Amino acid sequence: MLTIINGTNKKPIASERLIKIFSAHKAELEGTLFIGYPIIGTSRGHHSFDATYISESHGLVIFDLNETKVLDDNYKKNQDDSYNKMESKLKSYDVLNSGRNLMVDIQPVTYAPFDNAVGEIADKTYPVCNDSNIIKYIKGIDSSSNISYYKPLLSAIQSISNIRKNKRIRNVDSNESKGARLQELEESIANLDPTQAEAVIQMANGVQRIRGLAGSGKTIVLALKVAYIHAQHPDWKIAVTFHTRSLKNQFKKLINSFVFEHTHSEPNWDNINISHAWGSHSSSGIYYEFCKSYNLPTLYDFASAKNHFGYSNAFDGACKKALEEYYSQKQDFNIYDVIVVDESQDFTPPFLRICYEMLDDNKRLIYAYDELQNLNSQSLPSPEEIFGNDEYGNPRVVIKNSENQKNDIILERCYRNSKPVLTTAHALGFGIYRKPNSSLNTGLVQIFENNNLWLDVGYDIYSGELKEGKSVVLERTEKTSPSFLIEKLQSDDVLKFKAFESTQEQAKWVAHEIIKNLKEDELRADDIIVINPDPLTTKNNVGIIRKILFDNKISSHLTGVDNSQDDFFDENHDSITFTGVFRAKGNEAGMVYVIHADDCYGRSNESNASIATNRNRLFTAITRSKAWVRIVGIGEDMRNLIDEFEQVRLNNYRLSFVYPTDEQKEKIKKINRDVSMQEQKVIDETSSVLNKFISGIQSKNLIIEDLPPNVLEFLRKEINKS
Repeated sequence: MLTIINGTNKKPIASERLIKIFSAHKAELEGTLFIGYPIIGTSRGHHSFDATYISESHGLVIFDLNETKVLDDNYKKNQDDSYNKMESKLKSYDVLNSGRNLMVDIQPVTYAPFDNAVGEIADKTYPVCNDSNIIKYIKGIDSSSNISYYKPLLSAIQSISNIRKNKRIRNVDSNESKGARLQELEESIANLDPTQAEAVIQMANGVQRIRGLAGSGKTIVLALKVAYIHAQHPDWKIAVTFHTRSLKNQFKKLINSFVFEHTHSEPNWDNINISHAWGSHSSSGIYYEFCKSYNLPTLYDFASAKNHFGYSNAFDGACKKALEEYYSQKQDFNIYDVIVVDESQDFTPPFLRICYEMLDDNKRLIYAYDELQNLNSQSLPSPEEIFGNDEYGNPRVVIKNSENQKNDIILERCYRNSKPVLTTAHALGFGIYRKPNSSLNTGLVQIFENNNLWLDVGYDIYSGELKEGKSVVLERTEKTSPSFLIEKLQSDDVLKFKAFESTQEQAKWVAHEIIKNLKEDELRADDIIVINPDPLTTKNNVGIIRKILFDNKISSHLTGVDNSQDDFFDENHDSITFTGVFRAKGNEAGMVYVIHADDCYGRSNESNASIATNRNRLFTAITRSKAWVRIVGIGEDMRNLIDEFEQVRLNNYRLSFVYPTDEQKEKIKKINRDVSMQEQKVIDETSSVLNKFISGIQSKNLIIEDLPPNVLEFLRKEINKS
């Protein structure tokens, strides 16, 4: 199968012709054709290749594209220059060499589509082709003897092989230990798949969205994309923004590494702003920069926005107010050439519109999100809804794909979570095997409005129909959940659930397991994360476990409390990471402990969080794991969660349920909605009054006829409706 990935270069006409020729011969070719890629660093700065073709059959072909009608003599020098630079890059990868010899064939060729005088290839050392013979030349190259080097070659070209590997040395004595298996797993994920590569290299015209599950590589893809754009256009102003504070330094390190791979120099940080979405006087943020740059009269911090709009609507309200003021006094200047937004599912449309307005007329906004990360009953709105209409009533943004131009990219393969882990997370998150609610006749706590989203994110229909009121069984396949993620692990050890009778019992078990991970399993401290799902109880809940570890001379830290809010792991010390679920987002580890998971079984009384919200926290916590997950909790609610997991296991890690009807979907949304403090107060007061009413009827101190006729009529209608 041939994949064509269209990047940018300075020869668009010849590039378009080359794409057209390759597209016409897709059935005869395999591998990947890159336009404007790779970019490599040299002693004289970075060098961008016009085009590159990599395949198992034909090896590595590097193109010098010529757009003149008559070929000049510089083409030989261009071929030599590209050959030497590529050879120098590949020689630095030990896996591609045997002794002093590079084991990859590099084939330079000049493609001159407008020079009709180019006929049969006379010079084998400096081949020149046009439309009539380029495919014949490619098919005549035989590199089958180098087939074993194809994957490491692709990894080297994509500049990620050294980045994927953990830079800290992992010392393992046993090939069967968890540390050894984690090392094998990390080394297996060495290449971008074609869709990821497409997302990195293709610079869409206008707005581009990238969708994918947790673990599909969104953060690495976005960092690579920023590095690629910066290398191609070093003068462009680029912003990278996100919701989770601890992603800031992660993005900075990745972008720095990728830019250095491309250019052999540090990024120009004056032109790359890695910034949290909100911001303040002391730290940069997109909202704050928007208000200051356009001299908007109202500028909220979190405290003032919370007081004005309420806790849950603080940021959304602040963004809406900023847009109102911006549109009323719009100024004709722009701040950025490109804005990249990660975790877009955590933002409402007003923030994305702020990003859109800060861009120049090309509107290069790239926003990435996870269809399931929040397990919302509704996905992020369509681009038409997010960005609204122009003065003529036409949508400002319409995202669509053409054959060689992708504005909407779905990363459907999950490289972090194995099939059992991801399916279990979805089953618990949606309540697939939860005990049915009598008024709903289903255990589901949330569901997609668009049924086909299940297919978009990598599930196949194993049996049944994906239709309202119909039974369906969904399953992840080898294509979207690669088997090597589980083959390198003992399948019965990947997921473990345990219920305890007390917090002390839970703490002792978790601490003992962590000590065993470090001393016997050959895991490092930074391979382990302990996550508490409820943000209001994290500090207290992790304290007991940390005390036991401290007594055993094992260091730990609570993210955002014991270290900077911009960091997640402690890279300077061997320290176990303890965190709340929100700070855990965007991060991963080999072993994840989810404590007090019982808090996620039903509705939270303390924070007024809905069942759906609590289940989402559990989903997010579980999907932080690259290998093993331990889900523990206390009491009856934890035992109920274990019962749900047993159903997942007995169904061979498939999702089997009856898809809710439209009426059920509406009821699910109403019953499982988040409740504000004010709403909860009304519910509590009303419940108190109704309980008094029931007691009065039961004690016969009150008779039903004492109620006003209009109240009686309303109650009859509501009861009949239910």
